[in-house]
Amino acid sequence: MKRVYLDYAAATPVDPRVAKAMAPFLSENFGNTMSLHSFGQNAKIALEESRAKLADIINAKPNEIIFTSSATESNNLALKGLALANKTGHIIISSIEHHCVVESVKWLEKQGFEITKIPVDKYGMINPKDIEKEIKPETILVSIIHASNEIGTIQNIAEIGKICREKKVYFHIDASQSFGKIPIDVKKMNIDLLTASSHKIYGPKGAGLLYIREGIKIVPLLHGGGQENGLRSSTVNVGAIVGFAKAVEIYKKEAKKENKKLTKLREKLIKGLLKIKGSHLNGHPTKRLANNVNVRFDFVEGESMVIQLDLHGIACSTGSACSSATLEPSHVLLATGLKPEQAHGSLRISLGRFTTEKEINYFLKVLPEAIKKIRAISLYGKKN
Repeated sequence: MKRVYLDYAAATPVDPRVAKAMAPFLSENFGNTMSLHSFGQNAKIALEESRAKLADIINAKPNEIIFTSSATESNNLALKGLALANKTGHIIISSIEHHCVVESVKWLEKQGFEITKIPVDKYGMINPKDIEKEIKPETILVSIIHASNEIGTIQNIAEIGKICREKKVYFHIDASQSFGKIPIDVKKMNIDLLTASSHKIYGPKGAGLLYIREGIKIVPLLHGGGQENGLRSSTVNVGAIVGFAKAVEIYKKEAKKENKKLTKLREKLIKGLLKIKGSHLNGHPTKRLANNVNVRFDFVEGESMVIQLDLHGIACSTGSACSSATLEPSHVLLATGLKPEQAHGSLRISLGRFTTEKEINYFLKVLPEAIKKIRAISLYGKKN
């Protein structure tokens, strides 16, 4: 049976070049960066070289990069750390944020912070003017996802950043899906804090970063040995961070060619999927990530499609990987105006570096038959 992986938005395989760069730091240069001996100092040098590479890709200073274990940790540190440093205030997010942002602000709300959620249109786009209207003297932070992990829609971050800077409100973006895929300049885009993750760009799991603009006060969530400028105590995962930096190095060289390839495959996929009766594209038709396709089908459950496709060796998802095990409809899709039964009929197909046209052809051959089979035996969404 063929095996086709089309869930790159959930996790990417480690690029062999990344694994090669990591290998010495898993067996030979394994020292603790806090140690004074040569083993520790060699690890420290690798850590700082990686920090500089990752800072450069977003036009930041190396000392503005804090390493974490994941995007979830980075988002928690950004929101909670900044809020706790200010002790009180108002925070604005969008209605399509990742669960780790949603759950963080729920916790902050219980601590007395005021939270506002900005709506999106049917494509998942935020109107920057809606954010501007909600900013008030008590507002301390605006946190917006750069590109949706579910529907791929890319927000106008530069315009939102300009508004926040003019209003003297801190601006954080969750760039977990956009980092290493589209250009980001924290200075030009007026970004104060930024979250990114290694395992979305062919690096290893267990490495994330948080950019914190110089001068911004953050309260640490982890206390201990004072690593990462005292903002994230824990022995540093040097091997994973080296891999993260190598993944970015590869992106810098190959992004243009890779995005061109992925866009071509994405358009072929969308064209083929919309030929299926009762199919609809979710997210913005053009302002979306090159590797993201999210579609919904009338009278079909997403879970059923995932299972049927898996029987043919094809891996996809019904939404974000963090919530695909639940039976609740996607809050992102509901925010775009879809009804629960429509949201339940959605499928996310995300392409990647190793996706081939043959795999897309195979997928487009298998899916219509799978949908036909599901519709024949299911009354889901049909009127009696």
